[in-house]
Amino acid sequence: MAYKFDFGAIVPHWQLLFDGVILTTELTVIGAVVGVGLGIMGAWARASRAPVISQIVGVYVELIRNTPFLVQLFFIFFGLPALGVKLTEFQAAVLAMIVNLGAYSTEIIRAGIQAIPQGQIEAAQSLAMNRVQIFRYVVILPALKKIWPALSSQIVIVMLGSSVCSQIAAEELTFGANYIQALNFRAFEVYFVVTGLYLVMSILLRMGLKVLGNFLFERRRHV
Repeated sequence: MAYKFDFGAIVPHWQLLFDGVILTTELTVIGAVVGVGLGIMGAWARASRAPVISQIVGVYVELIRNTPFLVQLFFIFFGLPALGVKLTEFQAAVLAMIVNLGAYSTEIIRAGIQAIPQGQIEAAQSLAMNRVQIFRYVVILPALKKIWPALSSQIVIVMLGSSVCSQIAAEELTFGANYIQALNFRAFEVYFVVTGLYLVMSILLRMGLKVLGNFLFERRRHV
């Protein structure tokens, strides 16, 4: 018996998918902003001359990069309450995305910092700039410019990885898809539509990050 497609069965539940897109977007924006900020601080620490701090950050990076995101999410949501730290589904999802992106972006940004010519840093030192000023005005923006495509790709990966958050009942896009499929049993239609939504969101996110990169780096070049 031939399968009869019925995409109309999804229409009554469009609000669930819309809400899922909104929550996925919120998770991505918060996770990206705070996660990249954490990555910048981590990269600075890794590139610093303080071996203890550098080693602590190194352990954090290796721990996160060598464990599954799902396990990290479960540890935050199910494990931390044993220590008295109780988080909502949204808070746990955001924290997991921040911690995950922070570790990956630390190494990506550190690669950009290491690519900065030593001569630029020495020139800044000759102008009596301190370490914070050198990092802020001479190092970080050129470093970010060099690694922006890789960092953008990592942000998109984290956005797609947010689908795992449905496992703790965070009501993002995949959670909405699972709920609709459980109601109407139209798995092909539901996940076909959701696949398209993730594709569109990924493309829009890449375009947005490209525009942001042009604003941050091209505008500064002409100032």
